[in-house]
Amino acid sequence: MTYADIIVDISHEKLDKSFQYLVPQQLEEQIQVGMVVQIPFGRGNHVRKGYVVGLSSKLKVDGSCIKSIVSIENDQETIESRLIALAGWMKEHYGSTMIQALKTVLPIQKKVKAQEKRWITLSISREEGEKLLEELKKTRFKARIRLLEALLGENGGRIEASLALKELGTTVSVLKYFTENKVVTVESDQIYRNAVYDAEKIPHLAPDTLSDPQKKAVEQILAEWQKPAPRPVLLHGVTGSGKTQVYMELIDQVIRQGRQAIVLIPEIALTYQTVRRFYGRFGDKVSVINSRLSQGERYDQFKRAKQGELQVMVGPRSALFTPFGNLGLIIIDEEHESSYKSENSPRYHARETAIYRAKMEGANVILGSATPSMEAYYRASKGEYAMVKLEARYEERPLPQVSIVDMREQLKKGNRSALSMELKGALGQCLAKGEQAMLFLNRRGYAGFVSCRSCGHVMKCPHCDVSLSEHNGRKLICHYCGYETAKPDRCPVCSSPYIGGFKAGTQQIQQVVEKEFPEARVLRMDYDTTRAKGSYEEILEAFSQHRADILIGTQMIVKGHDFPDVTLVGVIAADLSLNADDYRSGERTFQLLTQAVGRSGRGKKEGHALIQTYSPDHYSIQTASRQDYEEFYEEEMGYRILMDYPPSAHMMAVLGASEDEAVLEAAMHYLRLFVDKLHSGKTLHVIGPAPAPVGKVKDIYRRVIYLKHENYDLLVRIKDRLEEYIEINSGFRKVNIQFDFL
Repeated sequence: MTYADIIVDISHEKLDKSFQYLVPQQLEEQIQVGMVVQIPFGRGNHVRKGYVVGLSSKLKVDGSCIKSIVSIENDQETIESRLIALAGWMKEHYGSTMIQALKTVLPIQKKVKAQEKRWITLSISREEGEKLLEELKKTRFKARIRLLEALLGENGGRIEASLALKELGTTVSVLKYFTENKVVTVESDQIYRNAVYDAEKIPHLAPDTLSDPQKKAVEQILAEWQKPAPRPVLLHGVTGSGKTQVYMELIDQVIRQGRQAIVLIPEIALTYQTVRRFYGRFGDKVSVINSRLSQGERYDQFKRAKQGELQVMVGPRSALFTPFGNLGLIIIDEEHESSYKSENSPRYHARETAIYRAKMEGANVILGSATPSMEAYYRASKGEYAMVKLEARYEERPLPQVSIVDMREQLKKGNRSALSMELKGALGQCLAKGEQAMLFLNRRGYAGFVSCRSCGHVMKCPHCDVSLSEHNGRKLICHYCGYETAKPDRCPVCSSPYIGGFKAGTQQIQQVVEKEFPEARVLRMDYDTTRAKGSYEEILEAFSQHRADILIGTQMIVKGHDFPDVTLVGVIAADLSLNADDYRSGERTFQLLTQAVGRSGRGKKEGHALIQTYSPDHYSIQTASRQDYEEFYEEEMGYRILMDYPPSAHMMAVLGASEDEAVLEAAMHYLRLFVDKLHSGKTLHVIGPAPAPVGKVKDIYRRVIYLKHENYDLLVRIKDRLEEYIEINSGFRKVNIQFDFL
């Protein structure tokens, strides 16, 4: 006999628990992990949907109480089953519950009412209709007469129901009379919401003519795909080398084979330009999915994908789970971006998850970046990934000239402005030529923190272990929990009036620019200006149409955008990201600066970039100014090997959280002891328990243990044993434990 472990309908919050069911003999040969089945559930044996997460020949419950599976939902077998199997893999590798994993890969659970267009159609012949009309004219039923006249007057005898209701005064009773007498029929057409912004205004684009380096790259990738076991391909191309054109050529090849493609982008802000390019090339076979869409729009896009109406889906990491039935290609653009790593359980990385899904689907994976992640480049250098390079910009356009401005020298010269004298001069020249500029600051808000100049007290959130940020309107805001308070006039500790913010935010930069260049048209793009739906598109459209001269923004403006009139990029406070408490701070600084510099000179005009910094000699800044990835990689890799950090070793974090600090401390102490017992060898490097980077959020205390080892599977086995240990020990009931592979 065969028994199935089944999780019941995940649209309802239930325990992370499977229920065992008997597999009827006639279904034994068909049943497999991942299938969607109908099962009797609860005391009333109501038929519910369930997901098969395991099969066994061993009975785990009382045999007299076990129920049987009713049926298999065959129509969902091909797509959903593979996604559910993917959820099982994510649970095992990232240490989440099965329900958490299922909710990630099957995000649209609550059915949204589909939009419909209703039609009233004449069911009788025209002669019969005219005869009936003459009879009705002898009566007082004016609404019936108007509707029949309209139907007889229309070509095809068909009108919209909404039109009939609004303009003809048609009522339910009128329709009931006509339908009961079989004079008309009422039909409904389902209408899908178009998630592409201003789709009707996007012109059709003919395929670009590929340059020789692009053609060579396409040939190299196709050759890899022909191998019996094709590897993921790392497409390493300098900024402006035309990686998107290569993507579109490969997608075209996939579509011709009747298969589908997923294009992952790191930021919603990138959606505007990316989708326009893909929509212009492939038309309404392209759609987009992201968090800014309504529930109805998201539901429609997944429905269209599942029904085979779409062939290309563009979006951030959640688009990875698009229910395509014949997936052929997954592209991860700007694969180095940290946003591809989920911050919620399961803490999956889109890169590894995409590779696993592609393996299940028989699809291929492309990882594209001008600044590849250390992990991707390391694996490519070891031969795990294929490496394809684009070493020159499209049409041989030169890389921008880059200058490093030492802000320490600016202070010596008496310039205390956020803009160096060099940047002011470059902005003036740019505006005089009628060209555009971008100013990048790696932070949001008006100020980083507010502190007392007398006693040094920093205004902190009472619920989180972080400083409050100053925004316009004298508001202090916590960016973790949303706590707000008014900025005090005096220090709450020493009563000093000298309390203020470190003013290095996008709003302050905008004010400085507008004061310095009052004639300039300035746009700002950051978290605060892009909260409303459609705000990304509106700002980027305005800038692309040259309705603004200067675009000021945070990270979202330097990733993948292509504005041919931008000839100047200014990077303000380039070294802010170097001071982050993260072993990847050097890598992320290099990536941000290289990407920022790469926004300049992408058209026919030469580009220039200025990097303002207090650390001009740092290797990340020096190599970014030269756009020399290989030199940066060698330098950074030396530090990673020395400190046993990824990719030279694998690293797992055990994250604990609790409202009770003492209980949390005890729980993490016992976890550390158990880890030491599991693996006492010197090869496992254990750090902690220690406070998490943010030790408290919303009154919840957080602690972490780090484990480093060259063998990834060993860390997974330790995770599995820790999960078992936590489950059987009641002391962990008040502690939430999560696992994260860094």
